[in-house]
Amino acid sequence: MDPDYESFKQSIYEQTGIDLSLYKEAQMKRRLIALRDKRSFTTFSEYFRALKISPVLLLEFLDRMTINVSEFYRNPARWEVLEKKIIPLLTEDRSSLKVWSAACSTGEEPYSLSMLLSDYKKGLSKFSILATDLDQHVLDQAKKGFYFEKAIKDVPSDKRTRHTTKQDLGIGVSDSIKKHVTFKKQNLLSDRFDSDFDLIVCRNVMIYFTEEAKTVLYQKFSKALRKGGVLFVGSTEQIFNPGLYDLESVEPFFYRKLC
Repeated sequence: MDPDYESFKQSIYEQTGIDLSLYKEAQMKRRLIALRDKRSFTTFSEYFRALKISPVLLLEFLDRMTINVSEFYRNPARWEVLEKKIIPLLTEDRSSLKVWSAACSTGEEPYSLSMLLSDYKKGLSKFSILATDLDQHVLDQAKKGFYFEKAIKDVPSDKRTRHTTKQDLGIGVSDSIKKHVTFKKQNLLSDRFDSDFDLIVCRNVMIYFTEEAKTVLYQKFSKALRKGGVLFVGSTEQIFNPGLYDLESVEPFFYRKLC
């Protein structure tokens, strides 16, 4: 055990409410040591004292620990399954959908969802998307809806034409897409979840948590779904015992709430 790092974890929890013990320690500690050393601190106690008085360092720390990696239509084959199989399943008995993009980073995922649902005309008349992340800095960036052109390389060309506009140095997401998305700061590990979601998308995030933290999160996601709602996870995050969480697999990486 490293007393310096253990003390740092406790101090961060008291200061921010973020429990670093719920993240895989080897990965998290390695990344934080690199960040600490980059700023020329030799101990975590020195680093924490600096974080307390420097908003810039604190934002940098939050950005590093929340793994802000995202892109539009990430793993396009999964989005095709979502459009062709899951959305028809969800709209069999309802014309509106309540959707949550958890750990949304800089907004590519919720805007992708808004594009997909905006173009889905078969029985869907209304939808709303809650997009949450721990890092306020990336949420502020997401609200702008501006991205470099390479970010939309996997977006189907028809959607790209309809829902984005060329701007200097990049592209902008149209207001008709942005209006369906509400951004909110949230700590998945400690905050309460809303309920009655038809679809929850949480992808490529769970891999950074301990097994104990994953179990708690899957339970919370399940309770946040309405009966028949679907949880969509990342390509390395298959749930091997979905029944433990009142879920069943309907497609690879898609799990429906049983009751």
